[in-house]
Amino acid sequence: MGENNQKIKLLRIMEFLRSESEAGKPVSTNQIINYLKGHNISCERRTLYKDMELLIESGANIVKTELGRENAYYIDEVSLSLAELKILIDAVQATNFITDVKTAELVEKLLAFSGIRRSEIMRDNIVLYNNHKHSNGDIYDNIEQIELAIRQKKQVSFYYFDLDEKKNRVYRKEKKRYITDPVALVFSEDNYYLVAYSQKYQNAVNYRVDRMDTVEVEDTPICEEAQIKKRKTENYTEQVFKMYNGEVEEVTLEFPPELLGAVYDKFGEKTIIRHSDADRLKIKVTVQISPPFFGWLFQFMGKMRILEPPSVLEKYNKCIRDTLE
Repeated sequence: MGENNQKIKLLRIMEFLRSESEAGKPVSTNQIINYLKGHNISCERRTLYKDMELLIESGANIVKTELGRENAYYIDEVSLSLAELKILIDAVQATNFITDVKTAELVEKLLAFSGIRRSEIMRDNIVLYNNHKHSNGDIYDNIEQIELAIRQKKQVSFYYFDLDEKKNRVYRKEKKRYITDPVALVFSEDNYYLVAYSQKYQNAVNYRVDRMDTVEVEDTPICEEAQIKKRKTENYTEQVFKMYNGEVEEVTLEFPPELLGAVYDKFGEKTIIRHSDADRLKIKVTVQISPPFFGWLFQFMGKMRILEPPSVLEKYNKCIRDTLE
């Protein structure tokens, strides 16, 4: 066998092992030989033993075992379990900011990564989500440019738009470029957001990545305040509701035990819970006061109450009065 044919044979062996074998499900020597024959590559058993030893010595993560009375092999590479693969595929399909075309492409890549056997299993169990995908096909390019700017600690610029009733883009600021100091990319409420620092407003601002056009990395470095904000991104995402900015306040909330699940979902299971009276609980959390925060409170129909501070309670009551009017 010529050198090129030998290389092709080794590649075919690796291809077969990656697609058909896994820990607990090795492929036998006969299976490998038959696979090679199907690709017009003849291989004797003794030669295959040498090929497998060569691959193992070369660093391939192949584990040798036995299947009955013959040798068997499987690839011992870090791979996704069926559960992990299912979660990733469902997440991709349920995410709004990825277009229909990009969703299909990404699902196919995940299936290809899983190997033939797992791919067939997953295809039989894929649930198609009837959600509303966005139409901006440049979402990947936008993310790549923003990530590059964040890594290089450079400003980023872009056009920012809304959609009118005919789905046409209506650019803000008469299509003048936004220039801002990127802090982080955050996934929240089915959308991807750029968290940036505004030197004009001296505060954090959020931009939806799917509403950006022609994202570019600028030469200007980000300011010191943006770098400080970057180190506090985790605290920022805990305080914000639906990525809607507002004044930061420490708020004490009181609620019945039946709402503990909702509290843990929103503020995390590390939230300190205290008793307020015989049948109610309370927490102290730092949040950004905004209409989405008030909307989150309102969904509990009076069961979630603001105890402190009085100024936030008054803003909440005013919000309800304005809505009624």
